Amino acid sequence: MTWLKPERLHIDDAVAIVSPSWGGPSVFPHIYDLGLHLLQAWGLRVVEYPTARMAVAELAAHPELRAADINRAFADPNIKAIIASIGGNDSVRILPHLDAAVIAANPKILLGYSDTTTLHVFCQLQGLVTLHGPSIMAGFAQMAALPDYAAHVRHMLFVAAPGHDYRPYAQYADGYPDWRNAAKAGQVNALRSQDGWHLLQGQGVVEGVLFGGCLDVLEMVRETNFWPPPDFWTGKILCLETSEEAPSVEVVSSILRSYGALGIWDRVSAVLIGRAARYSDADKLALDQALVAIIGGEYGRPDLPIFSNMDFGHTDPQLVLPLGIRARVDCGAKSFQLIESWLR
Repeated sequence: MTWLKPERLHIDDAVAIVSPSWGGPSVFPHIYDLGLHLLQAWGLRVVEYPTARMAVAELAAHPELRAADINRAFADPNIKAIIASIGGNDSVRILPHLDAAVIAANPKILLGYSDTTTLHVFCQLQGLVTLHGPSIMAGFAQMAALPDYAAHVRHMLFVAAPGHDYRPYAQYADGYPDWRNAAKAGQVNALRSQDGWHLLQGQGVVEGVLFGGCLDVLEMVRETNFWPPPDFWTGKILCLETSEEAPSVEVVSSILRSYGALGIWDRVSAVLIGRAARYSDADKLALDQALVAIIGGEYGRPDLPIFSNMDFGHTDPQLVLPLGIRARVDCGAKSFQLIESWLR
């Protein structure tokens, strides 16, 4: 597959904001506005599409309207990036309404995570590079409290570098104070120290093309017409993370086995697991053990590099992962880097 890269952002570029899932901006506008203000402080022009602030019930009743906004944003040459307001749990309903031809013909930055995983999968099947990273309400709205996070995201959106070396963040936050408390808007829960990325198995250096997203959401896409075909998985560095619903280790184990039955562990080059939100330390350890037992043991891939506790997904700060871009994993050095430009 020839991957189509989006153009980097410039000062005064127009950025489309859409709500492909839950209508969170209509419920917590003070959180949403904080995220928009950061984009504006970066010199970007915010263009809110009709679904952006649509009421929750109306948005839920009309997946075709959500898809129409996305189609229009891709088709508009003045729009240079599309950013999800927040995630949710039903964006799989918009997939039949997306215009594959329009989207494939207009590569541009698509940024979001969680339920936006469905859009990443759709765009990947059209050959587009997309960015797995923060949404307006869950990420951008809190970046003033995490300046290193803001600097990383800005770099990933504005700089067309020939590669990028990722590093673990020293601290992380799991969730936010109650959004109903406007006095704490923009804050994150107490920062915790972390011990870096965990190499669970594997050795040497491997390369591959990044792909993945939220494991819970990928389950909604599996067995549909929007699921990648078998050969798509060959050579992928598969990045998986769990949602704020914190599915149990037993549930995750069942999904890992289903991937084994699909032959995915036989095809991918490496597996990167994001830090699990709302997991206890015991749960995290149990998840690490399950990954090795199932992928390395039950499906016979003890050679497959697996890293866990990585900084992407439903904790903050998170790394921006350009899906469709070649990357390198070095087990000896415990390093992870992009080996080509993700923007043009």
